[in-house]
Amino acid sequence: MVKKKPASENKSEPVTLKVLAAYLKLDPATVSVVLNDVPGRSIPEATRERIRAAAKKFNYQPSFVARSLRNRRTMTIGILVPVLADGYHTEVMGGIGDHLLEKGYFYFIAHHRHRSDLIEQYPQMLISRGAEGIIVIDTHLDHKFPVPAVAVAGHRTIQGITNVVLDHNTAAELTMRHLYDLGHRSIAFMRGQPYSSDSEVRWQGIVKAAHDLGLAIRPELTVQLTEDLTSPELGYPVVQQLLAHHRRFTAIVCFNDMAAIGAIRALHDAQLRVPEDISVIGFDDIPQAAFQTPSLTTIRQPLHEMGKLSAQLLLQRLRSSESMPAEVAVKPQIVVRESTGPVRDGVKSRRKRQLTKQ
Repeated sequence: MVKKKPASENKSEPVTLKVLAAYLKLDPATVSVVLNDVPGRSIPEATRERIRAAAKKFNYQPSFVARSLRNRRTMTIGILVPVLADGYHTEVMGGIGDHLLEKGYFYFIAHHRHRSDLIEQYPQMLISRGAEGIIVIDTHLDHKFPVPAVAVAGHRTIQGITNVVLDHNTAAELTMRHLYDLGHRSIAFMRGQPYSSDSEVRWQGIVKAAHDLGLAIRPELTVQLTEDLTSPELGYPVVQQLLAHHRRFTAIVCFNDMAAIGAIRALHDAQLRVPEDISVIGFDDIPQAAFQTPSLTTIRQPLHEMGKLSAQLLLQRLRSSESMPAEVAVKPQIVVRESTGPVRDGVKSRRKRQLTKQ
């Protein structure tokens, strides 16, 4: 007797579980167990292979919605991020996405542009759409979530949220020691935007490291970033401001790499050489840093690894009821490239002449 073919054979649309089971002359529950990899059922391997082969032949796809209802699992994660742009946030999201992809999870991304109303609303919207957990990047949080959550660059202790953070004190020590050993004593600084979750802790690390080395942080050489930008335009105008006020410095510590690239351009436009006249150091080690001219000395945050770690921690929380640490810190590295160099003889007098002309 010839088996009856499913109605959709030789067509592009997939068959249903019921139709596939009828074709195989098996109970639909048996077919479902095999195709959804349900453990603990004793089904002969030959039968399993026959089911898989038929599913492939007829393009059968298990119903994700039905499986979610049965298991009460959506295999979906929500990601909350300030902006969708190249640099810091993209590198972190890459690490998150790679790990979730490897583990069979889907994810939604929502960006809030630092709007407090969206920071409040979006987590609830992600959860209502099936997110089992939330990963938050560079975002100020005020309260816990009803689902497990991990924050990258979160610096507030909130119940139920694990913070993945960089060791900013070590980063500051690496920055200031590098410039100090090169002979720099008159240093300009960029403070990060107030809405960035890393700004205050990074600045406090710089203040402490400078104090430990006996270096003064002069208010007239400290600029505050305020623009919501993720391009080199962030650092360009504040360095122009320093130069326009005839501020004298031999090095500048930038809040991030994008700001450092903008700073180098501003110095170039003022006919100042990097690093011969002024050294520039960034933060993050984004991919563009190595290909900038001159290539950028910077503090490397392992951004991709931090993203991956945050996803690992979240999935661990979803699988286990064991308590998780409130904070997991990762170590930075300094990457010395072409944009920093020693203070050279004659630099101060040359800088004075340059500033006098402006």
